[in-house]
Amino acid sequence: MNPSQALAEVLVDELARHGVTDVVLCPGSRSAPLAYAVHAADQVGRVRLHVRVDERSAGFLALGLAKVSRRVVPVITTSGTAVANLHPAVLEAHHAGVPLLVLSCDRPAELLRTGANQTTVQPGMFGEALRWRHEIPAPERRAGQVAGWRSVVSRACAAATGALTGWAGPVHLDVGMRDPLTPGDAHDWPESLEGRPGGAPWTSAATTALQSVTGVEDVPRTVVVLGDLPEPAMADEAVALARAAGWPVVAEPFGLMDRTSVLPHGPLLLTCRPWLESSLPARVLVVGRLTLTRDVADLLRQVERVDCVTPAPDWPDPSARVSRVHPWEALAATEIHERSTDDEAWTARWREAGERLAATPLWPADELSGLTVASTVLRELAEQPQGATLFVGSSQSARDLDWASGDFAAPVTVVASRGLAGIDGCVSTATGLALASGAPTWALMGDLTFLHDANGLLVGPGEPRPDLTVVVVNDDGGAIFATLEHGDPSRAREFERVFGTPTGTELGALCAAHHVAHERVTTTSALREALRRKASGIRVVEVPLARTGVRALRAQVRSAVAAVLT
Repeated sequence: MNPSQALAEVLVDELARHGVTDVVLCPGSRSAPLAYAVHAADQVGRVRLHVRVDERSAGFLALGLAKVSRRVVPVITTSGTAVANLHPAVLEAHHAGVPLLVLSCDRPAELLRTGANQTTVQPGMFGEALRWRHEIPAPERRAGQVAGWRSVVSRACAAATGALTGWAGPVHLDVGMRDPLTPGDAHDWPESLEGRPGGAPWTSAATTALQSVTGVEDVPRTVVVLGDLPEPAMADEAVALARAAGWPVVAEPFGLMDRTSVLPHGPLLLTCRPWLESSLPARVLVVGRLTLTRDVADLLRQVERVDCVTPAPDWPDPSARVSRVHPWEALAATEIHERSTDDEAWTARWREAGERLAATPLWPADELSGLTVASTVLRELAEQPQGATLFVGSSQSARDLDWASGDFAAPVTVVASRGLAGIDGCVSTATGLALASGAPTWALMGDLTFLHDANGLLVGPGEPRPDLTVVVVNDDGGAIFATLEHGDPSRAREFERVFGTPTGTELGALCAAHHVAHERVTTTSALREALRRKASGIRVVEVPLARTGVRALRAQVRSAVAAVLT
């Protein structure tokens, strides 16, 4: 089987699993693999095929089929102007809320913008008249692609039907196809092409109307992994359900929640492979966007079932593991059943492991490091009046806070820009939070994050100026890269220039130029004292650190965790 044939057969199979009964096809060479696959499906009665030679007409045929049935109806075309001829039908589907799926076939990426025949830039052709669009690269003969292909079809069908939004409409999948375009390769495919057992969709997204009645399934031995959410208070809704169900919660530090119901040092539990393998959950329920650690990604790859609760018209699933998606309203509708003795014992095992970690010093508390700075900031902010907010910058500061907040239970709101997890605009974002809340607001970030938005300190004399404390962990460069594979000692020759990127900037002089108060502290006690002084306007507390020890410290923490748990 050749790569294009494999991709086409998987796409058509997954579409049928999602309830597609009618497919409209326009003849073309680049779309031939899909033509062969959909013809085969028609011959065995899985779908009904409609062939049209005029793409404009084909688009409206698909529109009519979808408008009446309310099922997703794909229309398949070759590349070039064939795709553009679907635009009128796409516009109608957009304004009428019809689940039309455009499957346009395309030349492989290396032929774009080369003058290749019948080739143009097809992604984006329909502008804003889409619920979702995605490009599937031309397939290759290698394992590891099938789950992604099926996941994309699931996303496309969910978006087209408005499963999570109530807003049905057109979707565009642009599918790369590389020669050969006809079936007939004697080689076996390097992985199974099969989908979920029993003909089930790869990912099933229940409609909001249905799920608001049925709720999330109460599955024994469930772990909730809580990430970033659009509103901080949403985290507490998820924690409340987990508490009622007896599900352990592993939480990233973001949000406002009852942290006493969150596993102490949950993220660190996931770093110990032997313990985790002996305590593996039957299901992981993902709530929010998970952006901080590879340990969470490893957990999702190990468990048999991954479900997701999302407040958005999309769901986070970069590894294509999610089998069931629930809209946010499902949390409140979930029915909790009595726990079995075995399930309670398993839950207690997770809780006891977290408590053992919380009772053990995992890093030197008296030595200044990113972890001790994050821990100190959290604890001092907890002494502020209720409603205090901490904004944490992206990169290493967020990861230090993830570990340091493990046994922290105070009602502090933690906010971060995790949508794209970039380092830009963090000073300005924190300033906006402070102005909006009027409550004590602090920010924690690294020096590069701070420098990237140094203009955030530029506030005109007549402008509202909040009381904001910005704690800058200044290790003169990109500490996060030292914790990744790039920081391996074998790459030391290249590291400092292309990843470490030291600047040597004098932060005190920078603050003085902006008439912003600046204080430099070199001990944890001095940091505590500085934080206890009330801010008047924007002030910067700089904590200089050596970047060279970051990788070793995190390795030491992982070893300490393993020593406690094994």
